[in-house]
Amino acid sequence: MSRTVSSWILSSVRSSIVLQGKGRWYSICIPNRNKIKWKLVFSKTCPYPAGSCSLDSTFSLPRAFRHTSTEEEHFSFQLSPAQINDILRAGELSHRTLDLNGKSASSVLRFESNQLASNSPMEDRRSAATCLQTAGMMFGVFDGHAGAACAQAVSERLLHYIAVSLMSRQSLEEIELAVEAMKPVRPILQWHRHPSDVEYREIASQYFENLRVYWQHLLDLDAEPGFSLEEAMICAFKRLDSDISLEVQAPQESELMRNIALQVAFSGATACVAHIDGVHLHVANTGDCRAVLGVCEEDGTWSTLPLTRDHNAYDEFEIRRLKREHPRSEEKTLFVNDRLLGILMPSRAFGDVQLKWSKELQHSILENSCDVEALNIYQYVPPNYHTPPYLTAEPEVTYHKLRSKDKFLVIASDGLWEMLSNEKVVKLVAGHLTELNVQKPPLTFKKPVNLGYMHNLLLQRKSKGLASLDQNIATHLIRHAIGSNEYGEVDPEKLAAMLTLPEDLARMYRDDITVTVVYFNSETIEDYYRNH
Repeated sequence: MSRTVSSWILSSVRSSIVLQGKGRWYSICIPNRNKIKWKLVFSKTCPYPAGSCSLDSTFSLPRAFRHTSTEEEHFSFQLSPAQINDILRAGELSHRTLDLNGKSASSVLRFESNQLASNSPMEDRRSAATCLQTAGMMFGVFDGHAGAACAQAVSERLLHYIAVSLMSRQSLEEIELAVEAMKPVRPILQWHRHPSDVEYREIASQYFENLRVYWQHLLDLDAEPGFSLEEAMICAFKRLDSDISLEVQAPQESELMRNIALQVAFSGATACVAHIDGVHLHVANTGDCRAVLGVCEEDGTWSTLPLTRDHNAYDEFEIRRLKREHPRSEEKTLFVNDRLLGILMPSRAFGDVQLKWSKELQHSILENSCDVEALNIYQYVPPNYHTPPYLTAEPEVTYHKLRSKDKFLVIASDGLWEMLSNEKVVKLVAGHLTELNVQKPPLTFKKPVNLGYMHNLLLQRKSKGLASLDQNIATHLIRHAIGSNEYGEVDPEKLAAMLTLPEDLARMYRDDITVTVVYFNSETIEDYYRNH
């Protein structure tokens, strides 16, 4: 198998055409089951290549395991099982909610999360936090493009904006008085982070000051803020995106802070955030990350309940929304080649001021900046750019009242969903959750039978007698996403090949993948319904 996989990958690289010139070509792979569709996007017509953020740092695959170029003389896909596990498990994060008696009174029993990079550096981010001055927990997945800067900033800030939006006037007054008196402020969130999760420490004070301006705005309202949770999430998303836009227009204390503000505003990020308080689940989504609920029916079968829509050119609601917001003369140019203005796949995102600002404002900001190319900022105005903004960060919020049969929530970037369907993801989590893999199924044959099918069926039966290889369910999903063969089973040879792809080739075959799985406490949910 390794010979087949490696020869296929290398032959596709060696037969590819490299065009010389000032611009570069970027290949975007969109896997569809076992077929691969290729799209070539020229950087001069698409300012969103798989770039990097020079000011970011994050964990990546060890150099000993990953090739740096397709030109290396000794090109090998061989990895030991231990090396594969080390790579897959590097980003694992888990947390269990417990009270003083060692039990979970929360409707969230635990969560497990993981990430696997394709871009270098990785452009995905994640967040998880417990609300300390309001009720509930929040979980977010953020998929960056044109660099990691925007995803990084949104992952650090958005949950705070939501929490502040939910606070009472009294609580807001207390923290404002504490800041005025230069006294310690009670924390708003308790973060659950991986040791490798990075922060923009250089600009943290400015982020705090702008968050303060936001809560001062809420205090200036005549009445108690009194947002519903849906209103709070929408307001927080829109306010943060507005602050990202304003920060790059304002004078900065240093060149470093100026550069960070530029990178954040001119890169972009989609976001999916879940807020869970008791039986009340709200999911706010902007872009093409996705949240799916795993439901165990009374007869023991599993079903999926999608809680988000992908905001892109394939969604009829998004097409109609954009047509309403722009003149009829632009109907044929809003989406070109299934991209917004021929440029961006998602139709909602943070940052991306190239698709929000006027041409004049873009020119004014960039002409007074330092070397924007060094910051991976591409100065490009698409054709038919007449009535901005074309892009919004306003989320679509879904409410769901949890039932005892709702067992888990999966939030992930599109790197997972490009590889696995909603149903396959729920099936994998359910199998992991109920340890179905220790039950040996009878050998049943599909017709016609061939030797390859028989071989894989025997391997499947053998593997079913073993305990799950991964304790962390997010790792289990990532392993299947990049290593599954046509029979839905993980092929170690294919997995090793996908993990050792060179940096200049990996993005053609897979995207960054970030997964967070939240398990619900059925007993707590049942208690709620017994008492109400």
